[in-house]
Amino acid sequence: MSPQPTSSTPPSRDQLAEMARIAWRNNNRCIGRLFWNSLEMLDARSANSADEVFEGCIRHLREATNGGRIRSVVTLFAATPTDERGIRIWNRQLIRYAGYTAADGSILGDPGQQAFTAKIIEMGWQPPASPGRFDLLPLVIEYPGKAPRIYPLPAEEVLEVTISHPELPWFDDLDLKWHALPVVSDMALIGDGLRFTAAPFSGYYMGTEIASRNFADEHRYNLLPLIADRMGLDRSSRRMLWKDRALVELNTAVLHSFREAGVAIVDHHTASAQFMQHVRNEEKCGRSVPGDWSWLVPPLSGSACPVFHRYYDAPLPGPAFVEQERAW
Repeated sequence: MSPQPTSSTPPSRDQLAEMARIAWRNNNRCIGRLFWNSLEMLDARSANSADEVFEGCIRHLREATNGGRIRSVVTLFAATPTDERGIRIWNRQLIRYAGYTAADGSILGDPGQQAFTAKIIEMGWQPPASPGRFDLLPLVIEYPGKAPRIYPLPAEEVLEVTISHPELPWFDDLDLKWHALPVVSDMALIGDGLRFTAAPFSGYYMGTEIASRNFADEHRYNLLPLIADRMGLDRSSRRMLWKDRALVELNTAVLHSFREAGVAIVDHHTASAQFMQHVRNEEKCGRSVPGDWSWLVPPLSGSACPVFHRYYDAPLPGPAFVEQERAW
């Protein structure tokens, strides 16, 4: 590890990159930590306006997406004293789809983004003339001392994958797609006496994040009943396991589609095996491996994955990516 900066010496780029890598290694909710040492850092500390923060976010999308050969990337904007608000990116992730509330209370798009969508419409954002299920949300960026600003996310900067199935041709009729890159953008990076309130970071998807959670959760797109009906499954009783059967095919479709599109993704069995290798590596180095069991065990076939069969150490104090109160 690089020498630690003193109070009178600003941290070097290499020191900040190492701090971010260790924060990823310490992240008790992430199953992909085997590759923590490959994290690339983009230094955007000189951004001195909301416009320049937006430019930094777009650069992050380009560098991390890499044409589908996803890179693990963190972008660091200026650090903030603990008693100040700092730069804030209001979006939970840089890329997400809008959720519109209809007059009858139903939601078009992503119900998980309903409250945020309503907020930015109230602020003046104009949805497309014909709203759909997968409309890109704009970024909302707040620079200290300034009112938050809304920035449309250029479609050409967002790689998306159309979802199909290798054996069920009717999957095409569902008109599903998802973005290639997950970028968490509202957590803070803390460590070595520093606090970065804007530090978007990204890796690549595990298939269950899209299929089992974003698409299948009842409070999100809730696609399992539709898929089960198209499969001709009996939904009259839970013991028919129609949800399980539909969930497997939905996960199959997502993994197949990303691979056909040449976009990096990992299945939950491979990710679990990789995490266990990370545990072995860390134990050889004499380091503790923090873990939140409820996050590490995949939401599909959990007991068939090795991460299910053990417990993990308590969270480490830092460096760390930490939750912040929602900016909005």
